[in-house]
This record gives sequence, structure tokens and C-alpha cells, in this order.
Amino acid sequence: MTIRSAVTISLVPEVKGGPFIFWGELAASCAKAAGLGFDGVELFPPSAEALDTRQLAGLLARHELRLAAAGTGAGWALRKLSLTDPEPQWRAEAREFVRGVIDVAAGFGAPAIIGSMQGRAESAATRGQALGWLAEALEELGAHAGRAGVPLLIEPLNRYETNLLNRLEDALELLGTLRTRNVKVLADLFHLNIEERDIAGALQSAGANLGHVHFADSNRRPAGCGHTDFEAVAEALGAMGYAGFVSAEALPYPDSDEAARATMAMFRRLFRR
Repeated sequence: MTIRSAVTISLVPEVKGGPFIFWGELAASCAKAAGLGFDGVELFPPSAEALDTRQLAGLLARHELRLAAAGTGAGWALRKLSLTDPEPQWRAEAREFVRGVIDVAAGFGAPAIIGSMQGRAESAATRGQALGWLAEALEELGAHAGRAGVPLLIEPLNRYETNLLNRLEDALELLGTLRTRNVKVLADLFHLNIEERDIAGALQSAGANLGHVHFADSNRRPAGCGHTDFEAVAEALGAMGYAGFVSAEALPYPDSDEAARATMAMFRRLFRR
């Protein structure tokens, strides 16, 4: 089994400065990703409707790339939609937004990611209520993704971004309450660095429920720019038989091209030896 590499491309100018390696130019970014040897790209689109699927299909075929995943975070960033909004109308709109991204990504055999769209428990709702709404959404959307032939990914975030799912253990506990078995966890190494006592141990605890990995260092810069023990991470993933994508969701430090090169160099050192 082979671990595959991916690099992030944001198509949302309103979140410029966020942790994405490439920005804006889909064609140029795909060409650069292929030239550096990445196996796939992970997209952060404004919405399902805004993504030109014909162009994307052509670029992926031309450069022999896979779509690793598609993010749904623009629903929160641009419209402040969340799956745990106290208002039923807005929760329904959030589900519809995610459903659209699931459908587009599934057309390329890729999963959608729920990260910031999980929302947080605010004053109008308890944490228990919010987790109940999130479970309902994952039940429905996970089954929808299953019918499309792909998993759905849920990403725990650090405590400064949500008060719902912070650790892999939190996500696994929630998944255990669902009837669907089509929701997998996304392990973002930046968030794990903040919340987990033992990153490698947390990864191994996810086992077969681990569906995707975000590759970033402790300071959200590319792997190798902080203090994360990537040797331990690679050893844990190898021992698990993980064969999914390791996708660089990191700040473009010092710039996009150098961040992509540094990421690929670290990926090859860890996983292609």
C-alpha cells in the first residue's frame, strides 16, 4: 500500500492568507503540482456551483493528477453557515452547501471535508445540543456520500476554532453513535500538535477510521519548519497500513513555490524510501 501526496489549492480570494499552498490559478497550480511530483490536489472552492468541473477534469487528466478531497469551509468563511447553527433554516442551508460539494467531489472519486462547517456551541445552544445537530448532519450527509461512492471526512479542529471536536478521540466517539459507517476522520497535524499528547498514538487510535491527513508543521508552515516529529508520524501511518492522501494544508511560507518544494522533499524523505 502506498501513501499518496497532495497539495492544497484555494479558489477563494476572500480567505487569502490562510493555510493553503497555492492560490487562485487552478491551471497553473495543477501544472506546478504535477511538475513537483504530487499525486493529487485538494481544492478549497467557493461553492460547488463555482467550480468548473469540465476544466478540472481536463487539468487532472492532462497532468495525471487525482482530486484528493474538496473542502467545504467556504460555506463558513463566506456565508457563516454551520451544521450546528441554532436556527433550523441555517442548518438546512449548511447541509445543502455541503451536499453540493459532496456531489462535485464524488464525480472525481474524492471525499468532501467538514472542518469549520461543524461550527461551535454558542450561547444560544449547549455543547450537547450542538453535537446532536452535528451527528444528525453527519448521519444524513455520510449516507448521501455513501450513495455517491465516496466517504465523508470530519476534521477535529483546535480549541481556538471550535469547542465541539478538538481531538481525534472526540470525533471517533461521535462517529460511534452514527448508524452510517461512511464518515471517516481527517487528522490535521497542526491541530493534533495543539490538542494531542501523543500525535502518533492518536493517529493509530483512529485505525481504519482514518480517511485523510493534513500535512503541516506545528506552526502551520510546511513540514520541516516547526517541531513536529514527522518520523514518528510516518512510522505510525506505515504501521497502520494507511494508504490515503497526505495533503499539504500549510501556509505558503516563504512563498507558494518554495512551500510546495519543501513539502515534496519531506514527503519523499518520509514515505518514498
